[in-house]
Amino acid sequence: MAKRYENMSDNQSQLPELKKKSFNPFEFIYNRDGKGVEKEEFSVLEKPGIANFFKLFWRRFNQIFGVNLLLVFGNFPVFFFLIGMAYTTLDATAPSRQIYSALEAVSRFDNSPVVSTFLGAFGGQDSVSVPTIATYILFALTALVFVTFGPVNAGTTYILRNALRGEPVFVWSDFWYAVKRNFKQALIFGVIDILMIVMLIYDFVTYRNNIDTNIGMFMFVLCFGISIFYYFIRMYIYPMMVTFDMSILKLIKNGMLFAILGIKRNIMVLLGTIAVIIIQLLLLGVVMPVAVMLPVLITFGLLGYMCIYGAYPKIKEIMIDPYYKEESVEQ
Repeated sequence: MAKRYENMSDNQSQLPELKKKSFNPFEFIYNRDGKGVEKEEFSVLEKPGIANFFKLFWRRFNQIFGVNLLLVFGNFPVFFFLIGMAYTTLDATAPSRQIYSALEAVSRFDNSPVVSTFLGAFGGQDSVSVPTIATYILFALTALVFVTFGPVNAGTTYILRNALRGEPVFVWSDFWYAVKRNFKQALIFGVIDILMIVMLIYDFVTYRNNIDTNIGMFMFVLCFGISIFYYFIRMYIYPMMVTFDMSILKLIKNGMLFAILGIKRNIMVLLGTIAVIIIQLLLLGVVMPVAVMLPVLITFGLLGYMCIYGAYPKIKEIMIDPYYKEESVEQ
C-alpha cells in the first residue's frame, strides 16, 4: 500500500455543515474561506452517477470556473505560440509545384516552346507565411510550457478532487499548496505528458493523410486506439499523484491498470469529452464569439471535472477503501 499524503476519513458525514453562498464567478480571486457545501454533496462518492454529476457541477461551478482560469493562464506559454502564429509571420509567394524549380533551371539554358509550356503549366504561385525572428523567439518561449503544464495540472486536480470529496475548497491557496508539494514529480510527468500528446497528435495527422493505403489505415486505427488508452491512463495519474506518495513508474503502472479496471466509467468520460468537443465545434460555425470565449471560461475546467468525477471514485474503491477496512480489522 502506497504511503498516503493525507488522512482521509470515509465517514464524511461528520464534516461540519457549512452555509451555502450565492453564485459569484469571481469568488475564487478574493475568498479565503472557500465556498460552503451542503451535506447532500457528501453522498456523491457513494453514488457517483449522472444525476450527482450535474448536481455537484452546479454547486461547485465557482471552483470549476476558477480551475479553468488557472489551466488557461497557468499555461501562459501557449499564448506565445498563438501570437507567433498569428501576428509575426510575413505573407509571401512560393511555387505551388516542386517541379517548378527544376523547370526554371532548365529554362535558363533552353528557351524552347516545350519548356515554356511546362513553366506555364507548373509555374503557379501560392501565398505562404514566412516566419520572422520574432516568430522564432516566441516559439522558443513556448517551451516554458514544459515547466508549467505538469504542476498546473497537479494543482487543479487537487482542487477538483477536494470538491468531489465534499471538502471546503480554497482555490488559490489549495492550488499553490498542491503545486509546491508535488512540483518535482508533476514537472517530470508533465514533460512526459506533453511529449506523448504531441507524438500522438503528429502520428494521428500523419496516418490520417495516408489512410488510403492498407498500412495507413491500420496505423491510423492503431494510433487512434493508443490515444484513447493514454487518455484513460492520464485520467488517473494526476489524482493519484496528489493523493499518494508513489513513484512515477508506479503511477503509470497503476494508471494502465485503472484504464482497464475502470473501463465503464472511462468510456462515459470519453463520450462526455467527445460531446463537449462537438458542441464547441458546432458553436464555432454558429456563434463564433461564444465558441472562442468558452475555452477561456469553462471548457477546460469542465473536462477536468469530468475526468476527476470518472477516475477518483474508482481510485477510492480500489486503493482507499481497502486501506481503511484493513485498518479497522487490525484495531
